[in-house]
Amino acid sequence: MPPLRREALHDDPIEQFAEWFERAAAEVPLAEAVTLATVGADGAPDARMVLVKGFGPDGFRLFTNYDSAKGRQLEAARRAALVFYWRELDRQVRVRGAVERLSDSDSDAYFAIRPRDSQLGAWASPQSEPLESRAQLDHGLREIEARFADREVPRPPFWGGYLVRPDELEFWQGQVGRLHDRFVYTRAGDGWRIERLG
Repeated sequence: MPPLRREALHDDPIEQFAEWFERAAAEVPLAEAVTLATVGADGAPDARMVLVKGFGPDGFRLFTNYDSAKGRQLEAARRAALVFYWRELDRQVRVRGAVERLSDSDSDAYFAIRPRDSQLGAWASPQSEPLESRAQLDHGLREIEARFADREVPRPPFWGGYLVRPDELEFWQGQVGRLHDRFVYTRAGDGWRIERLG
């Protein structure tokens, strides 16, 4: 990739992200896959891969079971970090910021467009809870399939979305000899400060 220069960057990091994401979506399998990092009740870091289901001026959206480990951690700490890594482009974007729950209407709207299998799975899976066997999970799914056999599947009250509102975004472009190009956007009042990092 050519060097990343300050004059080529948008002043708004979400616009910069949108430009990079558009290319990633065209060239990278599952460009919306992201590492979500949180902090547990014991103060230890935790991380897992999730899918970001939209972004805009307000931030990055993701959805989960509120009672899952990540749901409980997001509720407790109200801060999180995201890392997008697009190997095919040798690019990475890091995001840090505050977390808030999306409205019920936003969560309902997204749940309504999920495939039916995913809707049923949201009801059937006691996410992050111990199971005696796979059979227990399969049995739970059969019960949910019967419950909603002839009707639409509503959003479970324990499932919905979160918004990560960024305070900081870092754009990393790999270069030869590990002299990578890195620029960080840090929120400053109503705008953003942009700095090159070593």
